[in-house]
Amino acid sequence: MAPFYKYGFFGDEMSLILAFVLGTGFGFFLERAGFGSARKLAAQFYLYDMSVFKVMFTAIVTAMLGVTYLGWLGWLDLSLVYLVPTHLVPQIVGGLVLGVGFVVGGYCPGTSVASLATGRIDGFVYAFGIGAGTLVYAEVYPWIKGFVNSNGMGQVTLPEVFDLPWGLVVFAVVLIAVAGFSAATLVERRFGDEA
Repeated sequence: MAPFYKYGFFGDEMSLILAFVLGTGFGFFLERAGFGSARKLAAQFYLYDMSVFKVMFTAIVTAMLGVTYLGWLGWLDLSLVYLVPTHLVPQIVGGLVLGVGFVVGGYCPGTSVASLATGRIDGFVYAFGIGAGTLVYAEVYPWIKGFVNSNGMGQVTLPEVFDLPWGLVVFAVVLIAVAGFSAATLVERRFGDEA
């Protein structure tokens, strides 16, 4: 939807309709790709099916290139793109907690909802756990608020952190993606035979 909502091309009601349509489409394609199955996602951690890695890296690189080229063409004002403020240590801890949950449950939040929508019991349990965890987090937030807001770096990007040109960082990420895809394919060949 962005940046059309921000520019006033449509109002709140239409944004909710578009969010529903986009979310439904996203869930449909997640399920069609097999990501509504914990077995498919767990295969990632057993190294015999790296589809999740490949799809996520493709999405990241596609979005990065799209935003970069639209910015260079002057069609997208990058200063209007919202960046979540960086709180390095709390976000690393949160990432580790999410990662452990991903490994243990076999789902991430999005795939658990896709699984729930197709009637899988494990998807329901996982989505219920996300809801319960969210409520627990809200209850304990006053006690951990200091930690959550520590190590604030503001809204930063990799080019700013490493003091490198934007284009160089984009090129480096693309090279990392190509190398990652090659490595993932080799890993699949190595461990796929054992599965």
